[in-house]
Amino acid sequence: MTRRHPIRILVADDSLTMRNALMALLAQEQDLRIVGEARDGVEAVEKARELRPDVITMDVNMPRLDGLGATAAIMAESPARVLMVCAVSEDRQLDLSFRAMAAGALEVISKPGPAQDELHRFGRRVAEAVRLMAEVPVVRRHKPGHGPSSRAAGAGVGAIGLVASTGGPPALAVVLRGLPADLTAPVLIAQHIAAGFTSGLTRWLSEVAAMRVQVAREGEAAQPGRVYLAPDGCDLELDEAGRVSTPRSSGLHCPSANRLLQSLARSLGARAVGVVMTGMGDDGAQGLLAIRHAGGAAFAQDEASSVVFGMPAAARACGAAETLLPLEDIAPMLAGLCSARRANRER
Repeated sequence: MTRRHPIRILVADDSLTMRNALMALLAQEQDLRIVGEARDGVEAVEKARELRPDVITMDVNMPRLDGLGATAAIMAESPARVLMVCAVSEDRQLDLSFRAMAAGALEVISKPGPAQDELHRFGRRVAEAVRLMAEVPVVRRHKPGHGPSSRAAGAGVGAIGLVASTGGPPALAVVLRGLPADLTAPVLIAQHIAAGFTSGLTRWLSEVAAMRVQVAREGEAAQPGRVYLAPDGCDLELDEAGRVSTPRSSGLHCPSANRLLQSLARSLGARAVGVVMTGMGDDGAQGLLAIRHAGGAAFAQDEASSVVFGMPAAARACGAAETLLPLEDIAPMLAGLCSARRANRER
């Protein structure tokens, strides 16, 4: 379906050079329209209230009010779709970007290097991201759900796979915050993310999780009570010996949700648990279906609590998701399955 009106964009960046470059690049796209610019976070909040743009590109480090504070204020006063622009070489910017995602930003994209061709590639990436973001509903409603069945509890839990894309980092933080440090299974995560952002995501999730969060190392044994993320540019899998594998990613999505969940189905069978969470596209649907066919527990996040219902909807459409869960119910469900396994062992 073709959009009838151009996507209205507000560009917020304290660098005049970067503002002008980004506005010039986006102005070349017929379906995009620059409606304003802001030199700092305070201006960004004011212009968002005044102009009501469809999408805001938001720098992280700005005077008076940084990108995190501006995003939080905008989402409270005049909600808009916010795309964070971050220098991946600076840890503080990475950390602030993920905190901004928790405050309501939808995506984060890396700043370009000084080369002219890098600037043009950056412009294309931003334009593509803006188009995708423009289709995301700004206001979300959360509703209570019904408790899931514990069909796989008797088989035990060998490992849990969580997969997500757009809206995933803050959703993953909610789940990890609700899991105990002594969880009896490892958690493996495939979160679609650009190269350079994994270290920031790992640090941010480590702050909210009781479990230890780490980037997976090739060949290490997956330990209960630990959370594993794929290294930059790699997929994440689990083999029959319970060791993690981190092959270079060659697919459209990185890391691949399907490859992670399919590996859990192959290696663990009925002891595999998979959850497809918020995100665009259909990655993860076939992997979750493999877990269900293997007798494992297969779940997806519900529409009301998803930023984007694409991936969960695809999992439901192919018959992979046996239950749709509100975000706040995912951690209790996972902890319950693992507790059931522990109880079965002690009988």
